[in-house]
Amino acid sequence: MLLWGIAVLVVVTVLVHFYVRSLAEKVNGLPDTYALPELRAEPQGDEVFITASDGTRIRAVSAGSGPTVVFAHGFMFTLQEWNVVWKMLLAKGYRLIAFDQRGHGKTTIGSDGIGSRQMASDYEAVLAHFDVKDGILVGHSMGGFLTQAFLLNHPEAAKKHLKGAILFAALVGNVTKDAPQNRVQIPLIKYGIIKRVMQSPVYGTMFATSLMGDHPTPALIRTTLDVMLAQNTPPLIPILQAMVAEDFTPRLGEISLPVVVICGSNDKTTPKWHSEVLGKSIPNARNVWVEGKGHVLNWEAPEVLVDAVVSLS
Repeated sequence: MLLWGIAVLVVVTVLVHFYVRSLAEKVNGLPDTYALPELRAEPQGDEVFITASDGTRIRAVSAGSGPTVVFAHGFMFTLQEWNVVWKMLLAKGYRLIAFDQRGHGKTTIGSDGIGSRQMASDYEAVLAHFDVKDGILVGHSMGGFLTQAFLLNHPEAAKKHLKGAILFAALVGNVTKDAPQNRVQIPLIKYGIIKRVMQSPVYGTMFATSLMGDHPTPALIRTTLDVMLAQNTPPLIPILQAMVAEDFTPRLGEISLPVVVICGSNDKTTPKWHSEVLGKSIPNARNVWVEGKGHVLNWEAPEVLVDAVVSLS
């Protein structure tokens, strides 16, 4: 009986593997929307390093002139994620600023460590360094979570530097609620298993595809995996835990700035309930729903973000 059970398990495992491999092969044969070199390129501009009060060195890039837009990227990403929208907004006459979040890319972690409080303070340091006036702050995923932390806990700085914000595939916290994908992936990240998954040609492809909507492409998958694999994950675990344990919902009514909340209809990482709560609870907010798109909206639907920036300008 035991041998029969083992045999059935082996057969099922083999069948699942071949099924997943066939899906990965199908996805890798799809046409690209953007070429791989374009997605791999970092936004072009002047690079600076800003020293925060605890010694953190924040890497930032700026370019252009005109109304200011500041970009805050998501978990296990870097400012590279803004490369497509960067070109689009430069062409429209904006001044653009992007920075690597604490512990990501080329930004270090200072003596205060990593968490929502420390990282929200980094936002103030960036805005002050560039003397931003009437800026628009764009926060993607974790960046949107930290944008809320900044707006709520640094209201005077927000009032001084900003005229509006865009919460882009953002979460209010409580990121495992109604999100089976996160319940699986977060332990894999915490225990260092996720990078082994991402390194697999088959399962890495399927992991990256799970972050996207109806139209994943090979270049988008490869770039997503490359950026995430390049991050040193263990030091980032505290902010991951904060996104699970913290929830800004009770305080969202304190945010007074105009806010655009953008969410893909197929986002499994930050399901639509996050954006529904944000749109309903922030007094001067409106929702934008992007049909068929997933969590990597910066590359899946950059034109939607451009339209939102223009609407707040």
